[in-house]
Amino acid sequence: MAVKIRLARHGAKKRPYYRVVVADGRMPRDGRYIEEVGRYNPLTSPKTIDINLEKVDEWVAKGAQPTSAVSHLIEIARTGAPVAEKKTKLSKKAQAKAAAAAEAAAEAAAAAAEESEAPEAE
Repeated sequence: MAVKIRLARHGAKKRPYYRVVVADGRMPRDGRYIEEVGRYNPLTSPKTIDINLEKVDEWVAKGAQPTSAVSHLIEIARTGAPVAEKKTKLSKKAQAKAAAAAEAAAEAAAAAAEESEAPEAE
């Protein structure tokens, strides 16, 4: 029996809430599990991670394998570091547009500075 430590999804539609569970690898994601060892709520600010590290260590010693997501959460729970927010990547088109806007703003600022330095002749 391959035992996994993984996330079981609960909560409403588009409002996820996860339990960190120890389950047989053949069971469904949200199905029967052996033991609940923690909780994870990604919707709170900051994200709530509540994991019983002693129980996790016991299960890992018995041969349970944490999934990559749970491994990341365990590492965060051990160090106490905040969960990193995902950075959105701009498309090439959006990057070019932002660069052009920045260049135009720089030119406008330079022109305004040049105009204010020139003596007024009247």
